[in-house]
Amino acid sequence: MNPEQRRVRDLVYATFAEQGRAPSPAELARRTGTSRSDTDRILGELADAHAVVLTRDGDAIRMAHPFSADPMAFVVTPRDGFDDRRWWGGCAWDSFGISAALGLEVQIDTACPYCGTHLSYAAGPATPPPAELAVRFPRPAAQWWPDVVATCTMIRTFCTHEHAASWDTEHGGGGYLAPATSVWQLAQPWYRDRLDRDFRPHTREHNQGLLDACGLHGSFWQLP
Repeated sequence: MNPEQRRVRDLVYATFAEQGRAPSPAELARRTGTSRSDTDRILGELADAHAVVLTRDGDAIRMAHPFSADPMAFVVTPRDGFDDRRWWGGCAWDSFGISAALGLEVQIDTACPYCGTHLSYAAGPATPPPAELAVRFPRPAAQWWPDVVATCTMIRTFCTHEHAASWDTEHGGGGYLAPATSVWQLAQPWYRDRLDRDFRPHTREHNQGLLDACGLHGSFWQLP
């Protein structure tokens, strides 16, 4: 990233972290002292580099992983009762990623897609989720980014492995069922440096190594 891209990118992440929302392009232009057209160009460049995700119309920020600007299936809140921030987690993985990026113990609320049971569980940098929870990934890693919002929407937490397997069968199969603890383990190194002042995007080789270290290997997990 060049300096102007870095400045916009860091401001996007800081706003998500501090306020649980995405800054608008007009706000970014004002706060960085650049024109709206330049800000739109920079956001497009960041989207092309997978540093942010724009809305379908390209006129606003939709996601900056692990944060989502719009409601999704996971609500993430601090376990510290004096901290009233809250975030939308784009998926099961991102909900753990918010905790990792912020270095924060959180409560995650969602629902099992199979039975509708409300799930509320703690997680944190040193606190794994309950062992019985399972996460279904809908498509191979090489297919995540062409429609990354849809991909995230379908990476859901189930109350048991059996419910995840039943859901997968009823929806055509082909998904990958992982223990939630493995997904939590992956989220720690994948996301914990996302807010660092000296953050540098991970290489494909680095991220492939993170997947391998969590036991997520084979053709399903081959990054493009």
